[in-house]
Amino acid sequence: MKTNKIFWLMGLVLAVTLFFVPKGWSQTKSETKAPVITHAFAVEKGYYGYIWKIYIEAEAQDGDMLKIASVVDQTGYGHYPTDWIYIKPPYRKHLKGYLQWNTFSSRASYLQEWTNITLRVSIFDKAGNESNEVAFPFSFETGVKDQYKLSPPFDQGDLPRLGYINIDLVDPYNQDGGQYSTSD
Repeated sequence: MKTNKIFWLMGLVLAVTLFFVPKGWSQTKSETKAPVITHAFAVEKGYYGYIWKIYIEAEAQDGDMLKIASVVDQTGYGHYPTDWIYIKPPYRKHLKGYLQWNTFSSRASYLQEWTNITLRVSIFDKAGNESNEVAFPFSFETGVKDQYKLSPPFDQGDLPRLGYINIDLVDPYNQDGGQYSTSD
């Protein structure tokens, strides 16, 4: 009889815990609003080694933007690991600036002409909420001139660099680690 009462009491405590505790855990995330990327721009072509600037404007009503996620998909290769850029305190409520990616890679001395990549950018806040995601297609092509003719809201003078994207591309068609050989 005592054993039945103990099991019944433990079951009741477990049921109450499962009913109330998850609700409390989820409140942190639901009470905060995800950041929003309101404007974005980047050119779509450039030569290998190009200094690519990705312009973004974002806001968080809570002023709690924490980090920018950059993910690259490369045709013929696949996904690269996410690169994170932490947002400095003055930009946690509103940011407008650019991410800089020096596309020359230490892992590939050369990329094939018309190699295509897609950079996807989103922003996370302190509660783990993710903003909308913005995709930037890019093609490596020789003979491309600098194309930065910025339109509003990015044409208003010097904008701050928010950080560097540190992703080293690889040449999926070269099996010797990106070091082209001139001898047979």
